Amino acid sequence: MIMNSCISEKEKNAIVQLTQAASGHTLHHNGVFSPDGQWIVFDGRNDDTKIGETSVIGVVNVKTGEEKEIYQTKHPTQYGPGVGAASFSPVADRVIFIHGLANAGKENPYDLSRRTGVAIDLAHPFRPVFMDARDITAPYTPGALRGGTHSHCWSGDGHMISFTYNDALVESDLRTVGVLLDAGHPVLVDTADGNNSGQYYAVVVADVVPVPRPGSDEISKAFDECWVGQAGYTNAAGRRIPYAIAFQGNTVNKKGETITELFIADLDPEAILKDTAAVGIAGERPHVPKGVGVQRISRTGKGLSHVRHWLRSSPDGRFIYALAPDDKGIAQVVRYAVSDGQATYITKNATPVDYSFNLNKEGNRITYVTANNIYLFDLLTNENIQLTFNKPGDLKIVGAPSFSPDGHFLVYNQYRPAGQQQYLQIMTVAVK
Repeated sequence: MIMNSCISEKEKNAIVQLTQAASGHTLHHNGVFSPDGQWIVFDGRNDDTKIGETSVIGVVNVKTGEEKEIYQTKHPTQYGPGVGAASFSPVADRVIFIHGLANAGKENPYDLSRRTGVAIDLAHPFRPVFMDARDITAPYTPGALRGGTHSHCWSGDGHMISFTYNDALVESDLRTVGVLLDAGHPVLVDTADGNNSGQYYAVVVADVVPVPRPGSDEISKAFDECWVGQAGYTNAAGRRIPYAIAFQGNTVNKKGETITELFIADLDPEAILKDTAAVGIAGERPHVPKGVGVQRISRTGKGLSHVRHWLRSSPDGRFIYALAPDDKGIAQVVRYAVSDGQATYITKNATPVDYSFNLNKEGNRITYVTANNIYLFDLLTNENIQLTFNKPGDLKIVGAPSFSPDGHFLVYNQYRPAGQQQYLQIMTVAVK
């Protein structure tokens, strides 16, 4: 369907419905824009929990409103394979998204440990490129994992990809984080059922244990990460680290309470590729390879918020942004200094931030959702600006809003009526 230009001078500061098709248009929490800002990627979910039932990845043109499918699964059923959570590379017209396994069915449905990352190049739609290899037949292939990767995030230069991971064979409930990197050749595995080869080399980068020791830095879950800086950061020793991810880790304090804290994993790609033994053996989970150094950043009394969100980094890597409860237990945006873990509360809302949030490219503005409205916080002026004005009972905004690459407008998801139904559509709102 073709629309008139969606962000015109006449419509400045107006809210515009960009997509129109009577179907879901779910935006991922990061990387929704193509590098040139002309296309927005979405998956066909109308409900965040329905990846296993979703079969379509699409894009919509910002200027014309034209919607195009770029991938569709074969023989989709309620059990899978399923696709979703799509994001663009920052440097190429390539999209990566979650893809369930080809052998999905009633006995083996789409699941946390039964998925992988698949890429599509806009120039070659419907041609899937499997990015991470999956090998569940021992002896395992170095660079392959044996579970499910999820919520893939590109590094600032587009050379690496982070993800969360659940193993299929050992302690599948223990979530951790990992990265994909280019080894210069694909990772080839045998053709056993449930296996697939991949273009990139995959490893986990955080150790997790079922029961952390109280008061220790051990973690039972590593999750919902971000890349640190656009081109890395300078660590406490004054060394420039070109690749690092910050992640949330569940620890246990001396009182026996589970507290979510911030951690950073420094990455040395060359050393990672050399440690082929990190793939592990039958009966154990993959190991963290040499070339990965993990340090704890925060030591708080309350920990991070239970509101599901992904971390965000300032462009220079000095700060990590997260959600944390204030004295009233309300989820606010908080900035943590990487150097010493010191926390600064950014927002002071009467209502909680509901989802993930995003920074603009310059790192001086934050957009988020609270009380079913979109807000913009200016870090230079400390202004908190309301951009939408939904009233109680209005249709729901869902997920994280995102800045356009030029910073001139935001995109977000909101349910809109279509006959007797409601569908998640992509909305835009201009910002000054």
